[in-house]
Amino acid sequence: METGLGRVGSCSKEDQKIYQEWFNFTDSDGDGRITGNDATKFFSMSRLSRPELKQIWAIADSKRQGFLGFAEFITAMQLVSLAQAGHELTSDMLKTEINDENIKPPLMEGLDTLKTKSLTINGQPEANGAAHSQPLPSTQRFISKSSKKLPLDAVTSIIDGLKRLYIEKLKPLEDTYRFNDFVSPFLTDSDFDAKPMVMLLGQYSTGKTTFIKHLLGCNYPGAHIGPEPTTDRFIVVMSGPDERSIPGNTIAVHADMPFSGLTTFGGAFLSKFECSQMPHPLLDQITFVDTPGVLSGEKQRTQRSYDFTAMNLSESLHSLRGHDDKIRVVLNKADKVDTQQLMRVYGALMWSLGKVLNTPEVARVYIGSFSEKPLDEAAAGPIGKDLFVKEQDDLLADLIDIPKKACDRRINEFVKRARAAKIHAYIISHLKKEMPAVMGKAKAQQRLTDNLEDEFGKVQREFHLPAGDFPSVEHFRQVLNGYNIDKFEKLKPKMIQAVDDMLGYEIPELLKKFRNPYD
Repeated sequence: METGLGRVGSCSKEDQKIYQEWFNFTDSDGDGRITGNDATKFFSMSRLSRPELKQIWAIADSKRQGFLGFAEFITAMQLVSLAQAGHELTSDMLKTEINDENIKPPLMEGLDTLKTKSLTINGQPEANGAAHSQPLPSTQRFISKSSKKLPLDAVTSIIDGLKRLYIEKLKPLEDTYRFNDFVSPFLTDSDFDAKPMVMLLGQYSTGKTTFIKHLLGCNYPGAHIGPEPTTDRFIVVMSGPDERSIPGNTIAVHADMPFSGLTTFGGAFLSKFECSQMPHPLLDQITFVDTPGVLSGEKQRTQRSYDFTAMNLSESLHSLRGHDDKIRVVLNKADKVDTQQLMRVYGALMWSLGKVLNTPEVARVYIGSFSEKPLDEAAAGPIGKDLFVKEQDDLLADLIDIPKKACDRRINEFVKRARAAKIHAYIISHLKKEMPAVMGKAKAQQRLTDNLEDEFGKVQREFHLPAGDFPSVEHFRQVLNGYNIDKFEKLKPKMIQAVDDMLGYEIPELLKKFRNPYD
């Protein structure tokens, strides 16, 4: 089905050649990214007004990465051409109103003269009187600048800036106080660069695999759909050069994939984990994770060779607490009942969700039938059919927004992680301080472990921390039992101050550097 996510600045081959030449010329440092400074100089030759250029940048950089890649650059140039022709710019015009291949390159006044001067200064010859830019090898152009020791003002994207801040400011704090053992594994470059993921949770035969197939419009390697329980493993459906399945142990050690942290769950889990790759425009933007059906009661633990964390769907949702803003509820196969029955099912579902999510606000539930089979209009009726179409449109709009918000979410998660690491450091150093110097260490550790909730309260009052940011007492106690508290580090104020400076000054400066250059 058409989701509107797959478009990447399409144009004719002749125009693409021109845009490639312009892109290479504008990309002053040859890293495959056009930053705001590069863009303002080049876009000024279009003779468009500043408000028009501001809107063009906002549409082209819809993901708010702070730079334009080649596909985004083509989009920007097409928008410039349309603005020069007198069109009113909107974010949807290239998808709905106009054939991209009919949009000719815009008029950029003085570009030929500027390119000639540039070639003369650089001492490069001209062939047949025309200036030809020399594109850099892809391995050089697209190398991540985060791998180099660069100051913050030298990075060319928000994500590279976050990588640098993590390595220099946050990771030392995490390493010192064992944050990776208690809360979350260390982050790698692939964790920052990964596409946003959508995980589907639900009981057997609720249509999780069918939902992914419906969005892709085709089968993917490893997909198996049937009335009986079929999906017995976690399958990551992601973009790749060809159709193939990769075993879990292989992708867990793959440096370019964000799954290295899964090695902590052991070989039994990785044997039930695989990656399904295929070329698809939707997968260029989003990665899907298909999961086994959630079992009930003791079957969840006793009949699988790994711990699926939760025993039933309600406990699965409980384990996602703190990520409520990311949860979307879909009432699938709604055309299998008539309108009266659907109202009853919907009411029962809302009552159950109110108990599970434990929030006063009502969760949004999308109602529909997401499969390649035609809608059962006899059961749904005219009202149901119209409802399902609107609900599907709303859900697809929500999915389309995911890549656009990916950079903002990554910043949000990074800041949450930094605050969690600070609180963790305060807790660990407090426990260390409460240990006696010589005698009675074993008894003191047992007392601290047993009264962990009281110790959390002391840390909260001493450092004026919000109670809601503290970790789960039970989980913390479980991990703490495997450590000798006396071996922990004392509080290092310089490390805490470095993280405070990062949160208070460096991240805001990074965001300011990569905002819309026409703001």
